[in-house]
Amino acid sequence: MIKPTTFLYEQSGEIATITLNRPERLNAITFEVYHELTDFLAQLRYERNVRVVVITGAGRAFCSGGDVIDIIGALQGRDAEGLLDFTRLTCELIHNMRALPKPIICSINGTTAGAGACIALASDIRIAADEAQIAFVFVKVGLAGTDMGATYLLPRIVGLAKATELLMTGEFISSSEAERIGLYNRVVARDQLETVTREFAEKLAHGPVLGLAKTKEMLNREMHMSFESALEAEAVAQALCMQTPDFKEAHVAFLEKRPAKFK
Repeated sequence: MIKPTTFLYEQSGEIATITLNRPERLNAITFEVYHELTDFLAQLRYERNVRVVVITGAGRAFCSGGDVIDIIGALQGRDAEGLLDFTRLTCELIHNMRALPKPIICSINGTTAGAGACIALASDIRIAADEAQIAFVFVKVGLAGTDMGATYLLPRIVGLAKATELLMTGEFISSSEAERIGLYNRVVARDQLETVTREFAEKLAHGPVLGLAKTKEMLNREMHMSFESALEAEAVAQALCMQTPDFKEAHVAFLEKRPAKFK
């Protein structure tokens, strides 16, 4: 697998870590980062020895959004077609995150805003440092709050009323408030963030690969299914998982009174 040039990548065991690495710019995203990160997440789909992906940031911020100079300024001179090319690129990044059949943990080490908040939102699990405030700031720069899947995903996580407030005001909320409304799964002290993230990632890495992939797939698909269609889809998915060695291993491990070793 080709090592990226616009962010850091490290693999330890079956856990891959992507680190946004522009700390002097609060890890603001450039055009190059968008392109490479989007393509890299698509490649990770085929890395069989990667079971869990962690996304974090270097320095004191997770991600402050699109770079004001590299992106915001450059967009001022684009025509309608050029602008649509860019917004489709940002949405492709979110699509590749949700389509990746592996859990993604966002380890939010500091302030996150705009596109950074959407990357956190598109992750499966969000573990944040206690100073990691978050905002969907798009209206603050004269845009709509509907960006990079925000108006689709955020109401499903925090509810319509709170999502409306966050997207229409663009205001920051504290990590404690984000945890209270369900946007963050965990909030921990900054010096414990890496350890807690690693422990959670290892827990998922020890889980059944197909079982976790199907869980993520069905969470995505059932967002727009009827209840009856969802029940049938879940029945098919679970019957498929029952044909795997992992299902047999769980049964044997139970009988032998030991932890299951999923392959």
